[in-house]
Amino acid sequence: MSTDLEDAPPAEAARALGKRERTKKNNREAILDAAKIVFADLGYGATSVRDIIRRTGLASGTFYNYFKSKEEVFEALMDEGMRRIRPRLRAERIRSRTFEDFIRNAYRTYFDYLATDRDTFQVIRRNPNTVRVRMDSPEIIAGFEEIREYIEEDIRNGTLPNVDAEYLMAAVVGIAMEIGDRMLRRPEMDAEEASTFATALVLGGFRTLPHTGETK
Repeated sequence: MSTDLEDAPPAEAARALGKRERTKKNNREAILDAAKIVFADLGYGATSVRDIIRRTGLASGTFYNYFKSKEEVFEALMDEGMRRIRPRLRAERIRSRTFEDFIRNAYRTYFDYLATDRDTFQVIRRNPNTVRVRMDSPEIIAGFEEIREYIEEDIRNGTLPNVDAEYLMAAVVGIAMEIGDRMLRRPEMDAEEASTFATALVLGGFRTLPHTGETK
């Protein structure tokens, strides 16, 4: 049995297909936009799929065409954030002459992103523990692997000693996440201060950390 789309003239079929794809894209974006607001307002634990659906105005069946659960929605939001930050990190990699330059520039880029991307800021600040345990989504794993590949490249080039690239990647990423979490909890976020601290810790150890005049 043929469908109406198959029987339609090519130009009309292309327009119908284009409209269908736009509708799918708009529906998915509507769900993610609603989820950002709900997760930020209620927190991950208190949020239900019904809360997200209610915020979109879509039918529940439409939601389940795109996501099976709130877990999938949250992971999609984390992936979306990583897709925004990875091109910036690649650009910093290209313009950095040494691994030390890359670390410095990458931390500054990451902390600036957290401080200025309001949607991501609200979700992460409201759900720091959930973010920590949901780090195995495809885009996030790919981002971590990209950093490991940078480290391995510098080891091959002789600009880094022959260290354990996986451990170093984990340390660099872990420091970024933990300091970023603490920065978001402060009344006044200072991305430059956070990047300076993280860079000094990675490159020189705790003895090189900048001194502060107060206990926070």
